[in-house]
Amino acid sequence: MPRPVLVVDLGAQYAQLIARRVRECRVYSEIVAHDLTVAEIAAKRPTGIILSGGPKSVYEDGAPTIDPGIFSLGVPVLGICYGIQLMARDLGGEVAATGQREYGGTSLSLEDDGGRLLQDFSSTDTVWMSHGDAVTRAPDGFRVTARTDAIPVAAMEHPERGMYAVQFHPEVSHTPNGMEVMKRFLYDGCALLPDWTPTNIIEDSIERIRAQVGDAEVLCGLSGGVDSAVAALLVYRAVGEQLTCVFVDHGLNREGEPDQVEETFGRHFKVPLVHVKATDRFLGRLAGVVDPERKRKIIGEEFIRVFEEVAREHAGAKFLVQGTLYPDVIESGSKTAANIKSHHNVGGLPEDMDLELIEPLRDLFKDEVRLVGAELGLPDEIVQRQPFPGPGLAVRIVGEVDAANLDRVRGADHIVRDEIKRAGLERETWQAFCVLLADVQSVGVMGDGRTYEHPVVVRAVTSEDAMTADWAKLPFDVLDRISSRIIREVPGVNRVAYDITSKPPGTIEWE
Repeated sequence: MPRPVLVVDLGAQYAQLIARRVRECRVYSEIVAHDLTVAEIAAKRPTGIILSGGPKSVYEDGAPTIDPGIFSLGVPVLGICYGIQLMARDLGGEVAATGQREYGGTSLSLEDDGGRLLQDFSSTDTVWMSHGDAVTRAPDGFRVTARTDAIPVAAMEHPERGMYAVQFHPEVSHTPNGMEVMKRFLYDGCALLPDWTPTNIIEDSIERIRAQVGDAEVLCGLSGGVDSAVAALLVYRAVGEQLTCVFVDHGLNREGEPDQVEETFGRHFKVPLVHVKATDRFLGRLAGVVDPERKRKIIGEEFIRVFEEVAREHAGAKFLVQGTLYPDVIESGSKTAANIKSHHNVGGLPEDMDLELIEPLRDLFKDEVRLVGAELGLPDEIVQRQPFPGPGLAVRIVGEVDAANLDRVRGADHIVRDEIKRAGLERETWQAFCVLLADVQSVGVMGDGRTYEHPVVVRAVTSEDAMTADWAKLPFDVLDRISSRIIREVPGVNRVAYDITSKPPGTIEWE
């Protein structure tokens, strides 16, 4: 991997967003905990360090701190919000509660033409603030490059020492020129090149996979989703027919997906593919089950049994491909974000399978995975596929999973996605799908008679990373077409509702 720009997480809700913004500048970044020692930081050979914001006061008991030795590493440092205050305090400046808090859009006034970091700003520009304390005196040797009506030090820098800091949040979209701040720090302050590109990522991944695998056999559990598809194709590019992909078709996929997996991997890319058609096995195990956790457990267990049966036919396999992404590493890691949760599309694989993991995507965010997939030549239908739960449509049926209910939810889901696509809203929604309330029936009127059938709930959300999500404000005419088509085309459904719950308090999926 390239040497990283480290984002030191000081408790900010935006630490992950900062890391993403750095990568959008085509520079590799990693998030690390604030309590790493200077030796641990130095061991990562960073090309730059960014101190994130945080919710506390630097003088508050238990407030996050950093090893002050970081400022003596000779590595450029950018402090953001809490980060500017920590930098000022640790380097001899002053931080205080001025009594004039700033939240939201704030007018910034440049000093000394904005210095190196703010040279792309106008003399008065709008930035996004969120702070109580403020730097009241910059450390010796620092130039103050911006102020506001409320605070005397809104930005400061010491280019000779590679120290830069801003009180506002350049990483949020509410700071219009925020990305220019990031670029000036990365390109000018750190002297980095924008070379974290899909092509370079692919070349680096192939080299590392070949070094790890050698001439051993590799298995991959292929779901047809973006992550497993890109991971599988990366490994295939690296080791060719040493890879065997196993597609366990549990019958819980969306319309047309099993055929697309076979067409894309088996016939187009010529990847060795084992397609296990196991719908009857899974439906047999799910008969009469309505509890969502039992559904997940049953599907996970059955998936393992099927995968084990295929694996026994490939006894020489030494490696298993897994589509772990960087957010998985962040969310499940220790203080160094080094541990990865055991997971698979539908459940953990058995410990006694004794396969070493290959995780070619573990350093990537979802949007980067899509870019890599497009560079590899995957069709847009897979690259831009919306997230889909491992247990499939089983967790989009509130009630029993049987063939009739699967037909209903699959048909309704197809209509939702078709109308979203027709309206050109695919890229504007993180997920758009529907939930069948199989254990609920409502009265309706069709033709000259009353009906007593099931409702479907349409769910569409916007998000960047699924950690939070807002319900999508779909146009009324799109909702009207979705509702009309579902009731007209899907037998057994007579009512359509739209879910307008955000995350939090709700989750994206219902089960």
